Amino acid sequence: MNIETKNEYKGYTVCRVSVQEKGQYRVIGPEEETWAKVSGKFQYEAETASDYPAVGDYAAVDIVPDGMSVIHAVLPRKSVFIRKAAGTGNTEQVVAANVDTVFLCMALNNDFNIRRMERYLTAAWDSGATPVVLLTKTDLCDDLEDKILQVESAAPGVDIIASSSMEEDGLSQIEPYLIEGKTLAFVGSSGVGKSTLINRLLKEDRLETNGLRNDDRGRHTTTHREMIFLPCGATVIDTPGMRELGMWAAESGLSASFADIEAFAEKCRFRDCTHTTEPGCAVRKAIENGELSEERLLSYKKLEAENSYSEDSQSYLAAKEEKFKRISKVNKSNRKR
Repeated sequence: MNIETKNEYKGYTVCRVSVQEKGQYRVIGPEEETWAKVSGKFQYEAETASDYPAVGDYAAVDIVPDGMSVIHAVLPRKSVFIRKAAGTGNTEQVVAANVDTVFLCMALNNDFNIRRMERYLTAAWDSGATPVVLLTKTDLCDDLEDKILQVESAAPGVDIIASSSMEEDGLSQIEPYLIEGKTLAFVGSSGVGKSTLINRLLKEDRLETNGLRNDDRGRHTTTHREMIFLPCGATVIDTPGMRELGMWAAESGLSASFADIEAFAEKCRFRDCTHTTEPGCAVRKAIENGELSEERLLSYKKLEAENSYSEDSQSYLAAKEEKFKRISKVNKSNRKR
C-alpha cells in the first residue's frame, strides 16, 4: 500500500474480504480475522451494487474485538469481474475483485459450449484480469484436438489448459500461475471440477465435491464465494457455478474478445454497417471467404445487444468510468513501484 492510501484510511485496519454471505463479510487483517458489516454511511453513499464489498476486495475496517466489525470504505480495485445478476432484473453482481488471473472453466463433456465461453471471455477481459481457458474432464472427451481448435478460434491469444482433475499433467500446467502474492479466480458452470482442482492444489479435500448427475451435468457444490490460501503463497477465489452469465457494461471486453470481427468491421464501407446486407461489408466478405463463422458474428451481435441494454443508465456508466479510472491509477502506481 502506498503512503497516500495509508493516510486516507488512517485509523482503520486494512483487511481483505475472504467470504461474503447475506450482507456480512469475513475479513482478514494483519493480525485478526473477523466478521464485519458495512456502515450506515457506506450504505447511504453507495450508488451501485458494485460499490459494496466483494470477495477479494481490500477494505478499511473498524475492528470491534469480540463483536461485529464495521467496513467504512472499499479501497480502489485493480480488477473487478462483473456480471448481470441472475434473474429478470437489470442489476449487476460482482463475482470477484482484485484478481490477477481468472480461469474460465469449461468441461469437455455436455457442458462444452463455445458461445458460452465467448461470454466468459468478454466478462474476463472487461474485468481487467488476464483470462486463461481451463478445459476440464479430458477423460470424458473423445475429440480433444477438435475442441481445442474451436476454443482457439474463439479465444485468440489466450492461454488454454486441458486437464483432468485426476491427472498430474493438468495441475502442472496450472503451477506457473501460482505465484506468491497473486490472486486467481475459478469461474464456470456447476460441476466442471473447480472444487476438485482446488482440492488438488491444496493437497487436501477441503472443498465439497459431487459427481455427475444422470444427464452428464454437474451438481452445485460451492454455495458462496470464498478466498482460499494455497501453500505456495498464491490466493484462489472459488465461486459458485453459474447457470447464466449476462453482460453488464462490458464494451471493452467485447472489443477484446471479438477483436477479429472489429478488425474486419473497420474495413466496411459504412461506419454504421450492421453486417447484414450493406454493400462493401468486410465482415460479410470474411464470412464468405471462410475467415469468420456466421455463428461467431451472431454471438457478437447478441452480446452487443445485451451489453447495450445493461448500459441504459447514464449514471451507472459515469460511475463505472470513474471506477476504471481508479483501477488504471492503481495499476500505474503498482507498476512504478
